[in-house]
Amino acid sequence: MTLSLGIDFGTSGARGVVIDQQGGIVSAMRHDWHIGTINWVKCWTEALWSLLAQIPEVFRQEIGTIAINGTSSTILLTDDTGKPVDAPLLYNDSRGAMALERLSRIVPANHTVLSATSSLAKLLWMQELPSFVNARYLLHQADWLGFLLHGKLGISDYHNALKLGYDVEKLQYPEWLEQLQIPLNLPQVFPPGIPIGELLPQIAAEFGFKAHCLVVAGTTDSIAAFLASGAKLPGEAVTSLGSTLVLKLLSRHRIEDARYGIYSHRLGNLWLTGGASNTGGAVLKHFFSDLELVRLSTKIDPTQASMLDYYPLLKPGDRFPINDPQLLPKLEPRPDQPHDFLHGLLESMAKIESRGYELLHNLGADPLTHIYTAGGGAANSTWTTIRQRYLKVPILLSKNTEAAYGTALLAMGKINLERTTEDTEKTEE
Repeated sequence: MTLSLGIDFGTSGARGVVIDQQGGIVSAMRHDWHIGTINWVKCWTEALWSLLAQIPEVFRQEIGTIAINGTSSTILLTDDTGKPVDAPLLYNDSRGAMALERLSRIVPANHTVLSATSSLAKLLWMQELPSFVNARYLLHQADWLGFLLHGKLGISDYHNALKLGYDVEKLQYPEWLEQLQIPLNLPQVFPPGIPIGELLPQIAAEFGFKAHCLVVAGTTDSIAAFLASGAKLPGEAVTSLGSTLVLKLLSRHRIEDARYGIYSHRLGNLWLTGGASNTGGAVLKHFFSDLELVRLSTKIDPTQASMLDYYPLLKPGDRFPINDPQLLPKLEPRPDQPHDFLHGLLESMAKIESRGYELLHNLGADPLTHIYTAGGGAANSTWTTIRQRYLKVPILLSKNTEAAYGTALLAMGKINLERTTEDTEKTEE
């Protein structure tokens, strides 16, 4: 029996899934982030070892491949031994806004990196830190966690490297990037799922993994959720209702427009186009406990529109469908009844989702046909009914809602990125 392990480092915690060769789940693990976490490097490291330790020993001995996903555009700088030289910048950190004017003079108009939260913008901000003199490598979250397992520095995948400026069409770094004269090593980029190296012998021995267990190139958390969903045809999309709201639409046409925070990932011969909004579950959990969300949702009539018009954010700034680091949250007026307030939040988030898909179509993406839903919000039937009023296409529960499952499929080689060629031809017929 050969098993595969997929590890998901998402916005609210880390998850792991072990699958067999038929795609069946044999073990699942989780490690939630502590509220108020400051030392993310320590947090991620503890989570990685915790997930490995949680796998029953009988399964660890049979794992042949491992893949890791991380949050898109979460980066850190390391020295030449892989030790971080400063705190990472997380996916939603917008301090890179100060670099946009400089980037706009070099980068093609409306490029993906022209966003305050892009990996490249963050790198330019970090370049001004005193600690930068000790930096030798830029790594994404998934890259660094992969390094902890295989020991090879400076390795990434073309999903994570997109917001660093990597050209996923030509599969190379663009010439304009040289003008920035970045004095450190940018990662070597591989297709997701490509074997990178064997699990370090000391880790294999400590946790009881089989000899020659391979670690493969990873992906981002939202793409992993897409891979887990079962969507595979142009026009099919996945909405991840996690801490943030992430839209991914499979299209025959590549859409890139930084004005709206839209970018496309390569997926075989097709393109996974979309964007990520800072609205989502984190806003809901700021105001309500999990139990309150369940109880209050039952008091809402989802067939009736809320008269409240919000833009639910916890702090200024959004990325998509409005790309404005200064965009102010709108959470007033606050009604007396908590369920009315929740209704307004859910309705407003549904409007943002609908606006996002409409924007993708207007810019040339394939028309929306189906939506698979992943993330914690997928279980809220009230929210689903509200979304249905705006989206007007079938909304299905993802075949598997865990991004870790999609990553496990990637590890096992079940995700053949070239499979989409046949799918495209069938659609065109």
